[in-house]
Amino acid sequence: MSAPDDPAPLDETFECTFEFQPGWIDLTLHDGTKSEAKALATEVVNRLNPLGLEIEKSAVFDDMVERAVDLNDDVPTLAAAYYSEAGEALANLTVDSYGDEGVPRPDAEEAVQLLLRWGNAEVTGTPGITHLELAAGPAVRIQAMLKVKRMFGFGRRLAEFVKYAVFPPGMESLVVVTVTWEKIALAEQITELADEAVRTMRVTPLPAEGASA
Repeated sequence: MSAPDDPAPLDETFECTFEFQPGWIDLTLHDGTKSEAKALATEVVNRLNPLGLEIEKSAVFDDMVERAVDLNDDVPTLAAAYYSEAGEALANLTVDSYGDEGVPRPDAEEAVQLLLRWGNAEVTGTPGITHLELAAGPAVRIQAMLKVKRMFGFGRRLAEFVKYAVFPPGMESLVVVTVTWEKIALAEQITELADEAVRTMRVTPLPAEGASA
């Protein structure tokens, strides 16, 4: 529960768009319901090439529905996943914004500390940190391994992530893109896909009556 003197979250709306390469599927849900996820998955699965699939269409459908619901649980600005031609989901992508009324946006050093925090995991090893100039604004990129807590707290599994903290000009919010995956052997391929996608990202502030997309 928030303390009475906690600052209110920023009411700053913006449009976030990507020029996704084939394989990325936009899984953003506007209502966040399972029925909406099923409708989205049906449309996507019907467009798949059945000759390239190595798993049943029904399995791809079920994965896409569950993934869409999970990724939209915290109401991100945008959610997506990368699927191979075989129908296997390889990576998740979400876009969120952070900021409080009357609180200055964190600088790059402060953003790094924020990006290294995970609710259900801990960073292992030394993270790779780079500074970028993106079309959406200056950014800090962090890549590292994670030890993720398993359900009910039994053991941990390894995963990898890359996060981008973007500082869009003309905005007070910090925009964060998070890409996660568990197939560590595919790290090079997935980071290339993530970097390529983020280079195409555009963030456009909207009037107060607009809605983030």
